[in-house]
Amino acid sequence: MPKHALLSASSSKQWLNCPPSARLCANIRDRASPYAQQGTDAHELCEYKVLSALGHTGHDPTDSLEFYDAEMENCTEEYRNFVMEQYEEAKTLCADPLVLVEQRLDFSDWVPDGFGTGDCLIVADEVLHIIDFKYGLGVLVDAEHNPQMMCYALGAIDIYDGIYDIKTVKMTIFQPRRDNVSTCTMTKTDLLTWANAVLAPTAKLAYEGGGEFKAGEHCTFCKVKATCRKRAEYNLELAKYDFAMPATLEVAEIASILPKVDDLVAWVNDVKEYALGQALSGTKYDGYKVVEGKSNRRYTNADAVATAVENAGYDPYEQKLLGITAMTSLLGKAKFNELLGGLIEKPQGKPTLVPESDKRQELNTAIDDFKAN
Repeated sequence: MPKHALLSASSSKQWLNCPPSARLCANIRDRASPYAQQGTDAHELCEYKVLSALGHTGHDPTDSLEFYDAEMENCTEEYRNFVMEQYEEAKTLCADPLVLVEQRLDFSDWVPDGFGTGDCLIVADEVLHIIDFKYGLGVLVDAEHNPQMMCYALGAIDIYDGIYDIKTVKMTIFQPRRDNVSTCTMTKTDLLTWANAVLAPTAKLAYEGGGEFKAGEHCTFCKVKATCRKRAEYNLELAKYDFAMPATLEVAEIASILPKVDDLVAWVNDVKEYALGQALSGTKYDGYKVVEGKSNRRYTNADAVATAVENAGYDPYEQKLLGITAMTSLLGKAKFNELLGGLIEKPQGKPTLVPESDKRQELNTAIDDFKAN
């Protein structure tokens, strides 16, 4: 059995939207990153803490974790507490709910060779709850009809539906560093309908390398996002406006550009990053050269600097109040709320233009204010 599935649950958003990308990316190695290792460390600590809370003995991995710090400690504790709260809730549905951690799940009835690992499953009569821990900060993850979670739910149903009378599926994304706990609830019937009508036929296409390339938000983690021709065509559609001054564009034209702006910026940055990597490896792009970028001065030895300044009769340090994130890591979330809850405010955010599908409430505009008066 391969270590990584061609059609993995974690990449399902990509191959469901762009089926041929699965085969195109299959032989490209994943690039190691400190963010990935940071997530791996956090997941390992989560597993240990949940199992310990359930009464299992195991080795505490803390000392061997490369990226362990106070923030990881607090985030994994929050996750453990959330899981145990959901476990207690499941006990109200049946006497013997099952909690499974880092459970291998097979959904190959719908996706060829499809399998993955669920962070936490709580199985009870009536309700199956899938909980996925996300340690990343960069992308806010929504549980609403999240195909990764739905694939995991299918794998769990395939194993446990005959043991427990599952009627409803809850899927939760727990992303503590973004203060994001997102839950989607759907009936088992609706999940299976989606699996048979959408997932299975699209997975068959992707597995065979068929279907059409399609660019969009799902390109974020694609391995060929910088060189994909379809993505280039998608973003270069903006060139038809010749990037005229905004005053020359009609309202309808601006409205047609807005949905693509974020994708365009991301694509341009991906191309630049890819081109730099290729240039460093020897590729020559006409009209361009690799030079040393700007840098800032820095101390070679902070302790030696402090000693030298102190010996000269000066104080080399400044006092500065810790920021909210650092203070939360120092105190822990419960103590932070206890001591400082009444001293925290959240100012109104800067107005931002977003699609109407965004869940945030719309602000009054100048026209709305004029009408009100």
